[in-house]
Amino acid sequence: MSSGVDPYAYMQQVAGVLDRLDDRAQINTILDELEYLYEVLDPELQPLADGLMDRLRRRLEQVP
Repeated sequence: MSSGVDPYAYMQQVAGVLDRLDDRAQINTILDELEYLYEVLDPELQPLADGLMDRLRRRLEQVP
């Protein structure tokens, strides 16, 4: 990626804090970032991103 972001490392970082996220705006920002990264991910990483985005969407439903 031209921005120097390691998408795999970013997804690992998000997965590590996902259960502690309790701010709707922060979750939406992370979802936006993952959706952007998804467009430039290698196809073999896309299923991992799909799963992570699904988990974030479920987390978003749980946060008041």
